[in-house]
This record gives sequence, C-alpha cells and structure tokens, in this order.
Amino acid sequence: MEIKEKLGALEAILFASGEPIEIYRLSEASQVDPGALSSMIKLLNERYDDCGSGICIKKLDSSYQMCTREEFAPQIRTALETKRSTPLSNAAMEALTIIAYNQPVSKGFVENVRGIDSSSVINNLVEKGLVEEAGRLDVPGKPIVYRTTPVFLRSFGLSSVAELPPLPDQPVLSEEDEPDDNSET
Repeated sequence: MEIKEKLGALEAILFASGEPIEIYRLSEASQVDPGALSSMIKLLNERYDDCGSGICIKKLDSSYQMCTREEFAPQIRTALETKRSTPLSNAAMEALTIIAYNQPVSKGFVENVRGIDSSSVINNLVEKGLVEEAGRLDVPGKPIVYRTTPVFLRSFGLSSVAELPPLPDQPVLSEEDEPDDNSET
C-alpha cells in the first residue's frame, strides 16, 4: 500500500471511529507499522494545518483521536445547541407523551400506540436527551425500553413524572373522591 493510501486509511479509520483508537489497533487496521504511525499522523496534521482545516488528530495516552480544533469550539457549541433547542415535532411530542405516561416502554409499544414506525422519532428524543435507554424487556428479542430523563423533567418544569397532568380520558380524583383509610368496607 502506498503512503497516500495509508494516510487515507488512517484518516478514514479515525474519522469513522469518533472515539480514541489504541495505537496497536490503528496500526493493525491501517497496515501502518507502529513505529511509523506517529510520523504519519504528523503528516496528516500538517495537511490539516496547511489547508486551515477545523480538525486535527490528537494523541491521548496510547491512542489517537480525530478532534475539532479548540478555536472552533464556540461555533460548534452554537450549532449543537441550535440542534438541541429546535422545537419538537408533533410526532416527537406524541412519542414523548406515550413514553412519559407509560414508561418504561419499547419502541414497539410506542409504534403500536401511534400506529406508525417511530424509530427515528425515538432516536431523535434520545439525541436531545429527553429519553434514555432503561434496560431490556425479558421477552424474545429482548427489546430496549425507554424512559424520560432529568432533561425531560427540567424542560417541562417538573420535579418528577408524578407531576404530569392527568390524561384527558382519565377522571381527575379530588380529595373528596379519594378513599378514606379509616373508612370501613
């Protein structure tokens, strides 16, 4: 493999990973000798510097990771906050409501209630931090179940899910309607 191809392989592996990759794994996957790896990474970083790229490759202990340059942190933060603060679609609000009132629930449950595929909607809610994985059901296939997060509570001004308003078709119990613990049956 030519040096150009090896540089491309290193870059592709680091980009696709998104996480630090141990030197030995990077060397093995890219077919670059471990002793030559640091000079190859240096070449890539020089390329990035020459063209004013917003990325670089950093050495972290015995690993390398592709990262963004620190000077672009404000722009990145703005872009990510904008993405997170975009209003929820009607579909997302519907799925979030189903999860909040019935948690923990699987995607299949949400899809059954909504009557439509909800995978991308739930993934979007997870990305926004409003719901999270809460384990797996003990049934064949062991589907993942989801629940709301503290971000959900904070976003909707709640201390706990017990503060959710009652659903419209559920009767609201007043204090007079509640059973008296001292009453005889």
